[in-house]
Amino acid sequence: MSYLVGIDISTTGNKALLVSANPSDAGRVVGVAATENPISTPRPLWSEQDPADWWTGIQAAIRQVLSGTGARGEEVLAVGLTGQMHGLVLLDREGEVLRPSILWNDQRTGPQCAWITEKVGLENLLAWTGSPALTGFTAPKVLWVREHEPDIYARVAQILLPKDYIRYKLTGVYATDMAGASGMTLLNLEKRTWSTEMLAALDIPAEWLPPTHEGPEVTGTISAEAARATGLKAGTPVVGGGGDQAAGAVGVGAVRPGVVGLVLGTSGVVFAPTPAPLFDPQGRLQAHCHAVPGRWHFMGVMLSAAGSLRWYRDTVAPGVSYDDLLAPAAEVPVGSEGLLFLPYLTGERAPYPDPNAKGAFIGLTVRHGLPHMTRAVLEGVAFGLRDSMELIQATGLGGLEQVRISGGGARSALWRQILADVLDCELVTVNTTEGASYGAALLAGVGVGIWPDVDTACEATIQVVVRVTPEPAQVAGYRAFYPLYRGLYSTLKPTFDELTALVS
Repeated sequence: MSYLVGIDISTTGNKALLVSANPSDAGRVVGVAATENPISTPRPLWSEQDPADWWTGIQAAIRQVLSGTGARGEEVLAVGLTGQMHGLVLLDREGEVLRPSILWNDQRTGPQCAWITEKVGLENLLAWTGSPALTGFTAPKVLWVREHEPDIYARVAQILLPKDYIRYKLTGVYATDMAGASGMTLLNLEKRTWSTEMLAALDIPAEWLPPTHEGPEVTGTISAEAARATGLKAGTPVVGGGGDQAAGAVGVGAVRPGVVGLVLGTSGVVFAPTPAPLFDPQGRLQAHCHAVPGRWHFMGVMLSAAGSLRWYRDTVAPGVSYDDLLAPAAEVPVGSEGLLFLPYLTGERAPYPDPNAKGAFIGLTVRHGLPHMTRAVLEGVAFGLRDSMELIQATGLGGLEQVRISGGGARSALWRQILADVLDCELVTVNTTEGASYGAALLAGVGVGIWPDVDTACEATIQVVVRVTPEPAQVAGYRAFYPLYRGLYSTLKPTFDELTALVS
């Protein structure tokens, strides 16, 4: 028997996925183990985690998946890594963590983003890195530490992303992948290497950044110490992998232009592969390197997608199952009888990079009950994802062949249908449900020659299982409501800013 391991370091937990590498059933999921990650919010808008918790959790997850399946460490051919993007991990010269990691959803760096944009210029930012300076990204976090924690900044010797800290613990090597590095505001999108212009402008030493690698490229091997800690065999190759969105796109087969990935998780992501380093001139979309060598992608991100539904359930219907909550909403007509929901519960990123944006129900009347509000939440998230889809199509990328949906929210048949109707396109689900960790395992397989390239790996392992087609009458209904949704942000933005100022 031979296996591949995909490791995912997410905000909520750590996952170790065991995938068959045998010629007869390569790509079959054999087992999965997961552990939880605690999260800290020491101040409003802050979000941090202790990297030690990731390492403790992933050691346990790897041992659990090996013991639970009866697999032996020496049967693992390669390891692939993925995880939450943008998080800042600072190490000193001895490789010790200097402070808790500042995470992707941390919103403290608004002033630093404004400074970067003024210093570099939006046009240069987009031309060099593909994306504007956003509060979630890594470089603004570095500047925040420099300004607010100078004693810590003075001891910095290495900057890593969360999954790359785990790579370091597994291999003793500092390295990162192209897709993850793209979300740091420090990588040159076209050249697929660190941007000398950005590093000079921000006065960040180049030696603090790790070497960059393509997703399937071997970056190091499991050390003897990590082998003892995890049960893996010393010398096992570890490949570059990818940030969670790029690896997740590999995991559903969104690896070539025309096939779009849509992730309906805590956040919502529309992921569109591109054949060249394109970018949105207005900076409303993120443009990054793909985990597939020689390819790039557009990404539109809304910060509270399924997270909006979870907040809503926990707030207005605690203890109610999602199935019981959603079932009555299926009987509510399109547009929820004039009730709209803005899903900006944690600020927003696309198409409005605005940490001050707020959530809202608009149009409430005495006719509206819980089923109307529930459906309005589902529709509001769908409208938000349509925002990103329209931006991507407006870039002239080309024909849209298929949208492949994944994430926890994709389990709802009602939500899938609403999305198909709002987007007016066919949605499909695929046979693989482990997303980013599965993509990381496929990248590992390519890295050690199980498949010759990523395209072949996806074609061999991923099949469509469910198709959802838009219903013409529903499409027409949503076409009427969508412009009203789009107009709400500009109308309410002054109020959002004033509310933020009052409670800051």
